Amino acid sequence: MARYLAEPPFAHQNPAKIGVLLVNLGTPEAPTAQAVRPYLRQFLSDPRVVEIPRPIWWLILNGIILTVRPKKSAEKYASIWTKEGSPLKVWTEKQAKLVKGILGEAYPSQLLVDYAMRYGNPSIASKIAQLKAANCQKIIIVPLYPQYAASTTGSVNDEVYRVLQKTRFQPAIRTVAPYFDNPVYIAALAQQVRSNWQINGRGEHLLMSFHGVPRYTLDKGDPYHCHALKTGRLLAEALQLTPEQYTIAFQSRFGKAEWLKPYTSQIIAQLGKKQIAQLDVICPGFVADCLETLEEIAIEGKHDFTQAGGKKYNFIPCLNDHPQWISALTGLIEAELTGWLTNGKADKRNNTELNQTLNQAKALEATK
Repeated sequence: MARYLAEPPFAHQNPAKIGVLLVNLGTPEAPTAQAVRPYLRQFLSDPRVVEIPRPIWWLILNGIILTVRPKKSAEKYASIWTKEGSPLKVWTEKQAKLVKGILGEAYPSQLLVDYAMRYGNPSIASKIAQLKAANCQKIIIVPLYPQYAASTTGSVNDEVYRVLQKTRFQPAIRTVAPYFDNPVYIAALAQQVRSNWQINGRGEHLLMSFHGVPRYTLDKGDPYHCHALKTGRLLAEALQLTPEQYTIAFQSRFGKAEWLKPYTSQIIAQLGKKQIAQLDVICPGFVADCLETLEEIAIEGKHDFTQAGGKKYNFIPCLNDHPQWISALTGLIEAELTGWLTNGKADKRNNTELNQTLNQAKALEATK
């Protein structure tokens, strides 16, 4: 087996481009146990996601989890699946198309924008291969996680560099930094909440639910907890909420180990017992609606809230294709493009230089 992947054919007439690759978590191909099983195997085999010693975890994963969980997970996926497919994939693809439209108009002929999934398809490896085939010699990786966690952004970076380890001609790589406190991202979140309030009325309390991670990751230096708390505080300030009017909590706990607290499910139950008239819930750590927001929070959360005695439960959708979010995302990418781009007026000069290079190459070929 060759040590390095084969390089795409080189053509002088193909100008160098810059690739922009948006990366989200991933999704199974279908809401079935058969499709969920390989997706879960890839996801839960990632040592960034589960840090249990590999031999022990292999036995647990293959002997118990992959035997029981695929069917249960498939049922949950089926409850939120759309005609277009997985919501996460639909929204991520739409985000990439919108960013492509904006950047393509601003920087014609220089950029290629696409998306990939860390687990499942389209894979990071396949998309990097496509960008290289289009002569992208520089690539910006855009992890669609506002708050950094080793199990999310860290895992995306791992996979990108794993691919590069097998690449002979490696493109230059830049990665968009965590944007948990970016003013435009916070403004987009705040506007999403205000718009929802205009339609559904303003509740008595706002619950901000972030995806959870094991508590020990905080002790080992993972900044996720701090990033989530700051996002929540800044969003509350933008909405002019007092500390009594909002709560920050963490969802999606898995296993028996302690995770970041307070747990979203417990907070929902507590607020339900208070029989408040309306609870508003938003998931600021997700930029696209997915299983964790649509099933765990919008469906299960509502059930738990009303069962505990709560009245109206108002789930606020993720940013998805919100214009302010797309503008914020485009701005984050443009900041990373500094020094890599020429303006539109330079295109003619670049084409002239390309033609000169091409003519020189043809002349050298003729002398051989």
